Amino acid sequence: MRRDPPGLGGSEPRRYRVMLRAPVPAAPTPPPPAGPHPQRDASRPSPCPSRTPRFPVPSTPVGAAGSARSSAAGPRRGRSPSCAAAAAASGMVRGSAAAAGPVHGAAGAAGAAAAAAAAAGRRDKGDRGGAERGAAAAPGPHSFTGEDCAELHVHGGPAVVSGVLRALGRLPGLRPAEPGEFTRRAFAHGKLDLTAAEGLRDLIGAETEAQRRQALRQMEGDLGRLYQRWSHALTQALAHLEAYIDFSEDDNVEEEVLTQVRDTVRALLQELRGHLRDGRRGELLREGVRAVIAGPPNVGKSSLLNLLCRRPAAIVSPTAGTTRDVLEVALDIGGYPLVLSDTAGLRQATDPVEREGVTRARDRLCQADLVLAVLDATSVSPTPVALGAALAALEPPPGTPCVLVLNKADLLGVHRGSPSTTGAQGQGPPATLLSCKTGEGLEALLELLTQQLAQLCGDPLLGSPSLTQSRHSRHLGACAAALECFGDLGDSGDLAVAAEQLRVARRELGRITGHVGAEDILDIIFRDFCVGK
Repeated sequence: MRRDPPGLGGSEPRRYRVMLRAPVPAAPTPPPPAGPHPQRDASRPSPCPSRTPRFPVPSTPVGAAGSARSSAAGPRRGRSPSCAAAAAASGMVRGSAAAAGPVHGAAGAAGAAAAAAAAAGRRDKGDRGGAERGAAAAPGPHSFTGEDCAELHVHGGPAVVSGVLRALGRLPGLRPAEPGEFTRRAFAHGKLDLTAAEGLRDLIGAETEAQRRQALRQMEGDLGRLYQRWSHALTQALAHLEAYIDFSEDDNVEEEVLTQVRDTVRALLQELRGHLRDGRRGELLREGVRAVIAGPPNVGKSSLLNLLCRRPAAIVSPTAGTTRDVLEVALDIGGYPLVLSDTAGLRQATDPVEREGVTRARDRLCQADLVLAVLDATSVSPTPVALGAALAALEPPPGTPCVLVLNKADLLGVHRGSPSTTGAQGQGPPATLLSCKTGEGLEALLELLTQQLAQLCGDPLLGSPSLTQSRHSRHLGACAAALECFGDLGDSGDLAVAAEQLRVARRELGRITGHVGAEDILDIIFRDFCVGK
């Protein structure tokens, strides 16, 4: 069971979702529908094996809510009994299963009636404490999973939800869905490929607008269609190459075929290399850009963290060396995800605890995607040379983008220099004045951070879809290596070996979308889904 977050104003009711599946005896496997997605072999075990009915256990604690929803899905066998039970349990058909299809015998009808009473919360016929209930049915193959599905909409109080769970647990053949089982069944029925399933998982976990846009684009199939186009090109090239191997001696295949195959592979390899050289934009947007606040002791690093997250997350003290460990918070900056770390002041420490804090700070600095270098505005000149020397003393990782934050601007008075043009003139990283005490300069800093995050993550709606998963990079790297081996064979190479390299490349692409060798990665893909999705 999953709880939706309340509205921004705090007045929206919380909703609880209880996702359940009702398996029925196996029916003859229908013919696979037309489309690019593969169908699971009927002789192979189901991705969601049936289990002994048990009491449905929610994945999150039950609490007060405005409404609750329970979903059931199962293979089509005439008219799905799960739909009948769902409709009866909701009270929509007033305790009768006839409107939704037959329930197995009197026991099934009794179970449905019991579920109806529990869902309604009735003590007797005159009690309408569960009024305004409803059920929605989605017959296969037009549902999310491709099977017959039904949803119960009931009041979301703890007692009502518990009563529904108890009643549904008594229905024969009903069991709780595994994490990600609904989406895995949709994959098994060809409703979506693995990249779309990963996009759905990312959409559920999206916390910023940019993450939502990227996940939605992947869920709608942009990334999968790109890989399908490459796979189709490889399939054609492999077919032409094998035809040349088999029939070239009979003069049935033109000599230009081999040249066309090499041109196709060369163009595909170039496009694939460009796709891999995206600067990890998709992964950074999905996982969050890791930014580290670094600087000497007592320059306001912890105050900057508290200012950005708008709460006293870090202890602030005028005593130098207060911060000893790494403190991490997740922020939404301009719609981009930022994982911000406050670290110990960088200096030659004598205290063993502070020395360990400095070591951890430097380790985190080496892992940073973005560095916020905080300096004391009263002790450094705003000239490019002075700022560059102060930044070099912090030893940031080479090539890592930096933003210079000159804190304590409120102590400068009216005679202050502006360092904000240093980055624009190409003489150093962008810099800005800030007062963590008064908040002056915060808007300018947020604008700088948004620009840096936009450069690191890009616009997820523009250009080719980005890589979002490390496994995509791994399989694409193996695909590129196979295509490079194909090119290294040259005109005088063994064509049978060259054909095998194309098969390897095509197989690696298929593993990304799930069309080839997906079984060994299915559990990894779906185990991170919440229960009932």
